[in-house]
This record gives sequence, structure tokens and C-alpha cells, in this order.
Amino acid sequence: MPLARSLSVTSLTGLEDWEDELDLENAVLFEVAWEVANKVGGIYTVIQTKAKITLDEWGENYFLIGPYLELNVRTQVELIEPPNPAIRRTIDAMNSKGCKVYFGRWLIEGGPYVILIDIGATAWSLDRWKTELWESCSIGIPWYDREANDAVLFGFLTAWFLGEFAAQCEEKPFIIGHFHEWLAGVGLFLCRIRKLPVATIFTTHATLLGRYLCAGSVDFYNNLQTFNLDKEAGDRQIYHRYCMERAAVHCTHVFTTVSQITAVEAEHLLKRKPDIVTPNGLNVKKFSAMHEFQNLHAQSKARIQEFVRGHFYGHLDFNLDKTIFFFIAGRYEYSNKGADIFLEALARLNYLLRVNGSQTTVVAFFIMPARTNNFNVETLKGQAVRKQLWDTANAVKEKFGKKLYESLLVGNLPDMNKMLDKEDFTMMKRAIFATQRQSFPPICTHNMLDDSTDPILNTIRRIGLFNSSADRVKIIFHPEFLSSTSPLLPVDYEEFVRGCHLGVFPSYYEPWGYTPAECTVMGIPSVSTNLSGFGCFMEEHIADPSAYGIYILDRRFRALDESCTQLTSFLYSFCQQTRRQRIIQRNRTERLSDLLDWKYLGRYYMYARHMALAKAFPDNFTYEPHETTAAQGFRYPRPASVPPSPSISRHSSPHHSETEEDDERYDEEEEAEKDRRNIKPPNMMGPVPEWRKRSKKGSSEASNSSNASTSSIPSSPSDASSPTSSLIEERN
Repeated sequence: MPLARSLSVTSLTGLEDWEDELDLENAVLFEVAWEVANKVGGIYTVIQTKAKITLDEWGENYFLIGPYLELNVRTQVELIEPPNPAIRRTIDAMNSKGCKVYFGRWLIEGGPYVILIDIGATAWSLDRWKTELWESCSIGIPWYDREANDAVLFGFLTAWFLGEFAAQCEEKPFIIGHFHEWLAGVGLFLCRIRKLPVATIFTTHATLLGRYLCAGSVDFYNNLQTFNLDKEAGDRQIYHRYCMERAAVHCTHVFTTVSQITAVEAEHLLKRKPDIVTPNGLNVKKFSAMHEFQNLHAQSKARIQEFVRGHFYGHLDFNLDKTIFFFIAGRYEYSNKGADIFLEALARLNYLLRVNGSQTTVVAFFIMPARTNNFNVETLKGQAVRKQLWDTANAVKEKFGKKLYESLLVGNLPDMNKMLDKEDFTMMKRAIFATQRQSFPPICTHNMLDDSTDPILNTIRRIGLFNSSADRVKIIFHPEFLSSTSPLLPVDYEEFVRGCHLGVFPSYYEPWGYTPAECTVMGIPSVSTNLSGFGCFMEEHIADPSAYGIYILDRRFRALDESCTQLTSFLYSFCQQTRRQRIIQRNRTERLSDLLDWKYLGRYYMYARHMALAKAFPDNFTYEPHETTAAQGFRYPRPASVPPSPSISRHSSPHHSETEEDDERYDEEEEAEKDRRNIKPPNMMGPVPEWRKRSKKGSSEASNSSNASTSSIPSSPSDASSPTSSLIEERN
């Protein structure tokens, strides 16, 4: 589902249509990935969210190829007959030779066509195909690596399908094959070995060796040039996988990565510089008024507060109106995802808040799936106690209201001494006694299978954050993905993010980073790093990221302790903000959503496909690159109004932070208009490449200008000027 956002008056300056004359009616795009209709990781999100804008461009000539997994097909795919005659003949030809190929619509936005290949049906060919792979590419696949064996089966079947399709077409089309990650890479270099008429694109979302090296606590970025790649891959028993990935990279016509930081990594580890960087985007749904996403924040925050009331029963000695929610979410990679530095920063933040007598309380959530066997009994009891208190209060309220109504009905003021009887007081006392607790509120919401060796729990034991009453920082470790059907915290991930105040993602290895991107689209400030693709992208496009609620942590040029100190400074500064300042910052953060919309970022993929056509079919397409210039892209300036920093607040007393009426009027529409005028105009960009499409006779047609180049950045999405509503401050 697309993430909802408001209609911002600072939507980026107009992105002109390319108006190119590439004949897409005579071109077919196949996008190949193991995660088509198969949720494994972030690539699923990339393909799912990008499908709509790709379908708008290619229409009936866009097909996704993935593995057939019956459980996923039942819930995500509607099987239908292929409307394309060539596709129908191709599937029939393969099925007649023992394959099982299915065709359908993926039930996501846009409903793209999917071609699903059952690799199990042709597993009998595995040894023969592995022999062919060794003889043609000198890549040997060990029998015990099931994932690599699946990649071989999937790759050979994909190449078979593309070759069969090319043969079945009466009028030979221009075929583009876009392959994602090493699991689909075998099909790519088989297309080149067999000399199929396919323009190929390979996108790596994270290099295999990079992920393994970073997981081993290696000083990765300072040693990129010195790694013995074959030895490192062999030591980790992934040499065959590394060879498959590297072969795909060197065989493809166009090589892309998802961020500049991954481009540097790929250049050293895969020995090829990417032709273009294709950042990941999101589908952005717009509200009609600015204040609507603020209201959603208030509603979602109220649900999180209800959970916190139950979790901390007996120790709820802090003011929830002055409580800030931080969170970190993602795969459980303790160091790669930055959980280590986040915990250390929380310990330092707790010290600062205590010694400065702050009334602010921080509740930090860790949403990282780990091995568990059930919910923690004490955690479930907390929610039961909260519900019992709520039921008791409602029962007393109804009885009180009935007596008050009857007294007023006869024209008498109520006798307050008779409104509640002894039974009511007894019931309330029993409810209060039930909230007494001798132990601290639990850290973990589940029973961990590896409690004694779990890195997060062991670090919490070391730093001593046990949710005691004296601590201003509380920690809740939820080792399971969020679900609206959970009996513990019944919210989905999107609703949870909207209810928090700050997402913290101090990753050491993060090729892109969808979690901070999702925060931005929902108007939630976040902490990222200059080692993540998202952080580098925002630094490139925003003059002062922190003013817009994007805090970029330096993990590239600082020691670990210095980075931790910087993160602590970010968190403490955020805790000092007033409610009004947080609202202003959320509005600014949300206005960056256009940067992450596929309507803008999809242009990078369009450019990659055009480049692949020019390289694969030089007689029909011509690409004329330009020299790069210093003026590239655009940048958001600093906000025109005073930035939301407590250091320049006109109030000298911290007691004015939450409830006072501010003397200074804040006009969101006026500030947004100033920001819009200050965005770098399109004419500040560097030159763009020219595209020419030649006719079949070889005559050149009119040249077309695209809005992207290998090193330059396309202009921004269209401006959507619309008046916004006044700022809503209540319950935010």
C-alpha cells in the first residue's frame, strides 16, 4: 500500500517529461528477481513499489519473472491466460518440454503481469546445467549450497524463457532484461554467452562480499582497496556466489547500484564502476491538507501510549505527555544496523537527562526479529492489568454518571459523599493493589531462546538500563515484526512509525535504507549515517539536513566513540525541543517526500534502460554522453524561518516547553512558500545527454533530451501548489 502524505506547497520544481521518441510498442521489458511475489527482504519492496510507475511507462509490454512458490501464489497472484500471443507460445513450448511456467497478475498496485517459474519441476536438470556452467564459465557450484543451486536452476530457466520468447516473436522486438542481485545473475550471463538479442541491466542492492565482511567486524571502508577478494570470499565459503555475482556485473550492458556508497564498494569489490546510480523510492499518496498527517501521528501515538501504560504498570511514574518515543527496526544485524552504538548513546543520554534534571522520558523500541518461543508472561500480564483498570474505571464512571443524572433530573445538586459507596472504593482499591509490582518492567517482550548470548540483552546488562524509576531512558526490545493482530502491541509497522517521534538508524553497512525513507515520507524525523545510501542521498540534496529532521551521523571519518558522542548530542538536542518545535520539524521532514517518490526516482531506471538499448542495439539507438560539470542536481536550502532548535528559544525557563502559548506566530504555508522559492531552479543543473532513435533504414530522427546523466541528477518532481491548513498542535 502507498504511504500517505500531505500535499506540500514545497513540492520540487517541475520535472519536465522526456518526450523521447523511443518506440516502446516495439520493445519488451522483463524484470527478473528472486523476490518477485516472494517477500524475502528489501528488494521485494523495491520491485513492488516501482511496478506502478514502470507499468505506466511500458503498459502491456512489462513483465516480471520470479520463482513459483505455491504459498505466495495463493495469496498474492491471480493466475490468468497470457494475452500476449508470443508469451503464450513461449510458455506452451517450455511446458511441453517438462517445465512448469505460470502466468498471472501480481495483486499489488498496478497489477503487473508476472511469469513464475517452478524450479522444482526441472531439478532433474541441475547436474547437467551445473556442468554446462563449469564448462562455459569455470564456475563450480557445491552440492550443499541449496541457495546457489536454486540460483542456477532459476538462471537457466530464465535464459531459456527469454531465448524461446525471442524465437517465438514474429516481429523481433527490442528485449530488455533487468536482473536484480546475484540470485538472478546466472540468467544474465547465460543470455550473453548464448548471444540472445537482449539488452541487459544488472542492479546490485548490496554486494555479497561487502555484507559478509561487515558482519565480521572488519574495518571495511578503510580497507576497500587492500582486500584479497578471492581469499576473503573463499574464507567465508562464498567464492562460487562471488563468482556468479562478478560474472553478471562484467557481462551486463548496464551496471547499476542503489547508492553512491554502494557504487564505491562495487568498484573495488566487483571491479567495475557502475554506469548509473538508481536510488530506491516509495509510492507517495498525498493528503488534501497538511494537518492530516499530524492527526495520524497523534492517533498512532495514543495507541503506543496505551501499550506503554500496560508495560510499565506499577512503575508509571513518568508523564506520558512528556515522553518521547525512539525506535530502531530492521534485520537483526547487531553491528551492521548500528544497534551497538544506539545502545551506548542511550546510556549516555540517560546520564545527561538525569544530571540535568530533565522531565523528559525516552522510551526506545528495538524492533528486530530474533529467535523466541512465546510472549513474555510478565508483558502479557501488564496489558491484562491495564485492561482491568480500564474496565474498573468505566464501571465506576457509569455508576457515577447514572447517580449524577438522576440527581440533576429532580433539580438537586448531587451529594458528593453519596456518589460513590464502599463497594466502589473497594473495587478501586483492589484494582490499585493489582498494579503493584516488585520487579522492574521487562526489557524484552518475548522469551528469547538465546537469552544469555543475545548481543542486545548483554549490552543492556552491561550499561545497566533496566527500566528503573530513576532512569529517564527506558528500553523495550520487541524481537518480532509488528502486526495489527498481535495481542501485545496490535499495530502494523506503518502505524507504529507514525506514532513515534524519531527513528534511529546508525547503520555501519546500509546500501540504501528503506526505514529512514519511510520515516521521511510519514513526516517522522530520523537519524541516518554517511555510510548509508539514504544518508548520502539526503546530504547531496539538502543543504542542512538536520533542519529538516534528517540527522546524518558521521561514521565514515570519525572513530566509534566520536560517532557515539555525536549521536548522543543528536538525541539530547531532540529531547530538548518543545512540542511546537517538533511539530514544525515534522512538517519540514514531510516536505522532503517528493525526493523519495518513484515519480522522481523512477527516472534513473528509465535512463538505465535507454542506455542499455543504445549499447545492445547500436544500429537503432544512439547515446551521446556529455562531459560532467560542477553544477549538478539541486539542493534544498536551509529553512527560511528560524530552525527548530531549543538553543535559540526565546524562553529561558525549561518549564515553558509543553503547555505555554507561543508568542511567535508560526505560519506553515508562509514558511513552505519561502522554502519553495529557495530551491535551486532547474537551469542550475548540468547538461543532459541526448537520445536519438534511428529508423530501421538507419535514418536519424529528431534527437531527444533526457533529464538525467550518468553522473548528474534529474530535475525534481512537478510542483503541486495547494494551500495548507493551519498548524494543529493538540496532542502532537
